[in-house]
Amino acid sequence: MNTMSYKRYAAQIEYSNEDDCFVGHIAGINDVIGFHGDSVHRLHKAFEEAVDDYLETCKKIGKLPQKPYSGHIMLRVPPEIHARVAMRAKANGKSLNSWMMELLSREA
Repeated sequence: MNTMSYKRYAAQIEYSNEDDCFVGHIAGINDVIGFHGDSVHRLHKAFEEAVDDYLETCKKIGKLPQKPYSGHIMLRVPPEIHARVAMRAKANGKSLNSWMMELLSREA
C-alpha cells in the first residue's frame, strides 16, 4: 500500500486493474472521499482537488472538517513490557518516544 499527503491529510492508494487507473481515498477520517487518476501526476492533482473540495464543502455547509491523524497514539501495555521497552530505549541512548518512533517508522 502506498500513501501521499496534502494539507496534513493522508491518502491510501491502490491500483485498479479493472479500471486501469490509480484509486485513492483519504485515510483517517470517517467521511468517504475518493479520487482517481491514470498517472501519478493526475493522481496527485485529483487528491489535492479532493481535499480542497472537502474543506470547501465543509465550510459551505457549516461543518467542521474531520481532522486527519493527530500523531498521538495511546497504547496500553502490561507494566513489565513498559519497563522492558523503556530500558531498551535508554540502553540505546534515546527517549522512549524517539526509540518507538524509529521502530514504528521502520515497520510502517
